[in-house]
Amino acid sequence: MGRTETAVLTVTAVARATGYSLQQVRDLERLGVVPAAARASNGYRQFAPDHVRDLRAYRDLAYAVGPVEARRTMSAIRSLPLADAAALVCALPVRLNQEREQALAARAALQAIGTEAATDAEPVAADAMTITELSRALGLRASTLRFWEQAGLITPDRVRTRSGTHRRYPLAAIRDARITTALRAAGYGIPEVQRAITAIRDLRDVSHSLAALDDRLHTIAQRELAFLRAAAILAEIASAPL
Repeated sequence: MGRTETAVLTVTAVARATGYSLQQVRDLERLGVVPAAARASNGYRQFAPDHVRDLRAYRDLAYAVGPVEARRTMSAIRSLPLADAAALVCALPVRLNQEREQALAARAALQAIGTEAATDAEPVAADAMTITELSRALGLRASTLRFWEQAGLITPDRVRTRSGTHRRYPLAAIRDARITTALRAAGYGIPEVQRAITAIRDLRDVSHSLAALDDRLHTIAQRELAFLRAAAILAEIASAPL
């Protein structure tokens, strides 16, 4: 039997097979995401099926860990010793795991806070905290609480004393600060936290925020699956002879 020839693909065929534009294929080749294509006598690029495979893996990896990290990884593992390449790839899902843990922690916090909202007695003055007490309890800077106040996320009372006016945080403000802390730790931006806080204040219900966290967890799971798909191809690339 004769030797099977490797298929030769044009840049147009690669773009069509991967969903990238012609320029994106050229750029990803230039950045080392895929090996340099061979050149025909007329100077045109000649790609192989492995280029399509690698570009599909890059798409999954970029979705999972971000395009910058994906480009760096796919370029580096082509020249690293196997042990170093394997270590680089295995370190990638650490951030994904952290994001999932943070989202789960935020969800648990919201559930606990929702339970408290239904069972708490009427707040009394003795339940309030100073800005120093609250910042220490939450592990935050006092300046962070002041910023959240400016953003409308928490609303302390103002107490006038002989030495001036001081912030006091009643139970409602403490609860809002705890919700904000949980959501910020899970990666939510200020506008998203504002919507969550407003929903809880208006409805006395955390279901909207819990649904948002469930959506976040679903997205993280999809990114984790994308990483697993890419990882199989990364293993092939890293195992190839240098």
